[in-house]
Amino acid sequence: MPHSNRTVLNSRPLTSLSTDLLDFSALTPAHFLIGRSLMSVPQPQVPDTNINRIERFRRIELLKQHFWKRFSLEYVTLLQEKTKWRTSTKKLKLGSLVLVKEKALPPLLWCLGRVTQLYTGSDGVTRVAELKTKRGTIHRAFNNICPLPVL
Repeated sequence: MPHSNRTVLNSRPLTSLSTDLLDFSALTPAHFLIGRSLMSVPQPQVPDTNINRIERFRRIELLKQHFWKRFSLEYVTLLQEKTKWRTSTKKLKLGSLVLVKEKALPPLLWCLGRVTQLYTGSDGVTRVAELKTKRGTIHRAFNNICPLPVL
């Protein structure tokens, strides 16, 4: 596996590091390898061009960005529970650290948030949560967030 793909895999959030509502840090595989989370200097987006015409660095960056896009979206999907809208599992609790599904984030940056409020529909099913993130407060449907496992 190329070095950049290992970096992406080792940056994924596994579980919350604390229960502090203002702490958005998560335990990652990198913590076990180097004792801290991985950091990367964001690179400009590489346009989809004929890969034979771009220099080696840009080719590697294009492959890394492609891997990041697929892995980050598929990882969130793997963590999400597939439930029907008719029932509510009530597993999402206030203060839970969640991974927010975002398509436009650069590699190694995961959008994490803490649940501050849950919204129940007229049918009694909770489908939307209010999240506090580093960028502010956002509302997301349950299909766009994933609670991190609690150890």
